[in-house]
Amino acid sequence: MWVTLVNTTSWRKLMSTLEAACETSPEPKRAGSSRVGLIVPSSNTTMETELPELFRRQSEATGHKYTFHSARAGMKKVTKEELLAMVGKAAGCAEAVSDADVDVIAYACLVAVMAQGPNAHVGSEQVIADAAAGNGHPAPVTSSAGALVRTLQAMGARKVAMITPYMKPLTQMVVEYIEGAGITVIEATSLEVADNLAVGCLDPQNLPEIARNLKRDGADAIVLSACVQMPSLPAVQAVEDELGLPVITAATATTYEILKALGHTPNIAGAGSLLSGARALSGSGV
Repeated sequence: MWVTLVNTTSWRKLMSTLEAACETSPEPKRAGSSRVGLIVPSSNTTMETELPELFRRQSEATGHKYTFHSARAGMKKVTKEELLAMVGKAAGCAEAVSDADVDVIAYACLVAVMAQGPNAHVGSEQVIADAAAGNGHPAPVTSSAGALVRTLQAMGARKVAMITPYMKPLTQMVVEYIEGAGITVIEATSLEVADNLAVGCLDPQNLPEIARNLKRDGADAIVLSACVQMPSLPAVQAVEDELGLPVITAATATTYEILKALGHTPNIAGAGSLLSGARALSGSGV
């Protein structure tokens, strides 16, 4: 066995070189590019696919680039107990994702916020904003829960029909949250899937048929997916075109508010009128 001895001077030079090569701070921001921070449930498989696809379309139309930087909070089953436990991890996740010096943070677990009671998104967004600022990287914050109700309000939607993947008690909680924001839910269909990974495997091509069967007389909009984990993007435009009503989802509303926070005008094709830029909203934003 051969042993190579390194003298003290050489060792110090080697260590200095290694330290210089290591990343000790985020890469400097580049013009024409924005960093989006996401906080997602650990079992989420949808937001990190649908949002990048939406922003890819935005980039295609505008030339501006977006990168995504995620932190995950433990959650497997969509139960009130696990959802409330996840809430306590939000500040730590915000600190972690803010280490990347992101330009905006989205808290992407709609029902975890709504499980805390009416208007809980205000407090949740503040906790995340405070944690990021306390870590030396302040950033505007939105949440999927807040984005959904604010976007509906800005659209002037007073009555909606809605699809959720949740068990009926959780769907009722979501209904009460939305109605607490002054919006009547005419009907809410529950697909009753408790396992969050299974929710992410639901086929979005089934949503048009489910939407057709919603009671929607008098509705101003359809919430095609009131869940950040239930895939819906491939069906949004088709349902809007067929039923003649604005269609939004937790993902499209979150995307809208991220763009708003960055000061960017939506220009996304094939994801409904909300993100096409054709619909001027009165006051949504973080």
